[in-house]
Amino acid sequence: MPLDPQARVYLDKLESLKLPGFHEMEPDDARRLFRAMRGLAGKPDPIGSVEDRVVPGPVPIPIRAYRPLEAPSGPLPALVYFHGGGWVLGDIGTVDNLCRRLANASGCVVVSVDYRLSPENKFPVPLDDCYQATRHVSAEAESFGIDRDRIAVGGDSAGGNLAAAVALKALGSGELPIAFQLLIYPITNFSFGTPSYSENAEGYGLSREMMRWYWDQYLAGPQDGFDPLASPLRASDLSGLPPALVITAGYDVLRDEGQAYARKLREAGVSVELEHYPGMIHGFLQMADSFDEGKAAIRRAGEALRSALGG
Repeated sequence: MPLDPQARVYLDKLESLKLPGFHEMEPDDARRLFRAMRGLAGKPDPIGSVEDRVVPGPVPIPIRAYRPLEAPSGPLPALVYFHGGGWVLGDIGTVDNLCRRLANASGCVVVSVDYRLSPENKFPVPLDDCYQATRHVSAEAESFGIDRDRIAVGGDSAGGNLAAAVALKALGSGELPIAFQLLIYPITNFSFGTPSYSENAEGYGLSREMMRWYWDQYLAGPQDGFDPLASPLRASDLSGLPPALVITAGYDVLRDEGQAYARKLREAGVSVELEHYPGMIHGFLQMADSFDEGKAAIRRAGEALRSALGG
């Protein structure tokens, strides 16, 4: 399928700005540029309520809870959400509007996690923060107004990687019930050899060289990339994991590994739906104001969460 015309307009505009690639900058400079680009997400949607909290611990973890605009009385289901940005970029603010839209679409309380970033904090520190935050939400379910038995994890790109890894770690520990996974164009494997890496190496926003840089920032060494908690696709057994919705984009270097993870989940007996948007590029849900398919994908994510969690 050809590139969606709306994606072409966006990419042409991006090209006209002549911005350096994030991988060509120092992390702090790249973070400032990434935050400056959040305006592409559009005007913030109205929401029922927003509350900033902190997960206590030796290093407190900021979180932000979004209650949907039309919320029934009683405990709601929840989505603990991890932002993208290659484990290097992003924060609660850069996914603010996406979390608002997901809360309204799903009927869930969405709890966004401001985990520590790489390269200052290498694997598994960001994952440990996400896991600790999910445990906190579960333990404090009553204070969040949520149902502990209806907690999902989700994220986009590196956040999708962290969500899949949190689900794997929770399954291994047996201490944290996870009811669903929302994996939006997730990173699932420390590898650059798929057809989608070759076909989409340059010119579609997220490049192959950018992904190499992200992995270099995240891992202490290449050997860490073979750990299933860094590369969930490398897990030997995915059986027993919670149901999942995996969203992929056709013009995305991560397309094939996201689809491979959906297949591996299905082969392990996990209930999984794969929603593929062949004309789209990486990041299209965050830019739903510019992409009709982004709006459709958010609606689909909301439907999946409602179906799985009873929102």
